[in-house]
Amino acid sequence: MEQFEQKSIFESQKTENIPLAERMRPKVLSEFIGQSHIIYDGSLLCRAIKADKLGSCIFWGAPGTGKTSLANIVAYTTGSHFEKLNAVSSGVSDAKKVIDEATKRFNAYGQKTYLLLDECHRWSKAQSDCVLPAIEKGFITFIGSTTENPYVSMTRAIVSRCRVFEFLPLTKQDILKGLQQALKRDVVFSHRKIVVDADALDYIAETAAGDLRNAYNALELAVITTDMDKDGTVHIDKLTATQSMQKKALSVDTGMYYDMISAFIKSMRGSDADAALFWFERLLEAGTDPLLLARRIVIHASEDVGLADPNALVVATSALTAFQNIGLPEGRIPLTEAILYICNCPKSNSVVTALEGATECAKQHPTARVPSYLMDKNYSRDTETVDNIPYKYPHNYGGWVKQQYLPDEVANEVFYTPSGNGEDKGCRQKKNQGDANK
Repeated sequence: MEQFEQKSIFESQKTENIPLAERMRPKVLSEFIGQSHIIYDGSLLCRAIKADKLGSCIFWGAPGTGKTSLANIVAYTTGSHFEKLNAVSSGVSDAKKVIDEATKRFNAYGQKTYLLLDECHRWSKAQSDCVLPAIEKGFITFIGSTTENPYVSMTRAIVSRCRVFEFLPLTKQDILKGLQQALKRDVVFSHRKIVVDADALDYIAETAAGDLRNAYNALELAVITTDMDKDGTVHIDKLTATQSMQKKALSVDTGMYYDMISAFIKSMRGSDADAALFWFERLLEAGTDPLLLARRIVIHASEDVGLADPNALVVATSALTAFQNIGLPEGRIPLTEAILYICNCPKSNSVVTALEGATECAKQHPTARVPSYLMDKNYSRDTETVDNIPYKYPHNYGGWVKQQYLPDEVANEVFYTPSGNGEDKGCRQKKNQGDANK
């Protein structure tokens, strides 16, 4: 009896030492929170998981959005073998070991292996290449988890063999649901008398910025650092919640927050440097993720300045990189430099209008054929589809020659119209000269 009690106490302490976020990881799809655009009854992803027919895929999204949790659900529900690696700590030898064991397992028992690779964008080309044959032969089903855009950060060979699922930041309601479930169902919290004020719970959900793990961590910190009342109740008020989030409370409601984002955007577009900096600082003080603002600055460099000053994009992306390497508070300085530069630039939206025009036209003409003289001549094709019109090499004509590059169906379409502002003015002159030479 004594030994049993000692074991129970030990196991209880062991469980309490596991973070709340880990204790709340779902084991079945019905427990999963968020990502309703890909996780819903009858969705492709749900059907594949339930049928144990999930193909190689990449889960891409911000931290705390459910990527690892969904991978764990696959691990809990599949009849296949499941292996986990972290791209930061694993090398080629680790990957080869998993592949060798997966190959033996498949050949001996016909059992496939799921390989979950966290931070998969960190893998080198050599590491990625070593798993490709196993993926193609069906020995391994690859599940990559990454916070970086896989189309940019990962080798094309891996991405081309995977279906990419984007995980969006969780909504406030999603996070509230997760917090409420933790208070009711968590193996540790459910045995305690915990009372969380509605405004405290709301605050955590609001300031978690779509990150459920962040919300769980704040709730757990609030609970374990708050003394019990005389009746044994742990009471969490908004002040405790604010301190537990370890960030300043939003001084505005949700509506005003989005209004300030809008004001920041429109101030940069309107070239009002003082207003742009004011809203920038207000947003930072309100707890906005600086990376969100940094990405917004990069967008404006192309969307609102564009070819009027192409160097704006260089300044903006450099500021983003600098911030990622420096962090707060000094990282605000290069971001401020980028804001001031963009505000003082001439403005042109010709890039955006050109993109929108080309996008719409491409959608309307999905079968438009490439002119024969622009086709790749390095492989054979049906001679009936090829005429004798020669390709005119522009360098043989002084750098420019009259030639149709668009399909016949849209030969007269014009997407790019230079604004006439800044460097875009020079683009207009060049375009007008080119049109005159046609």
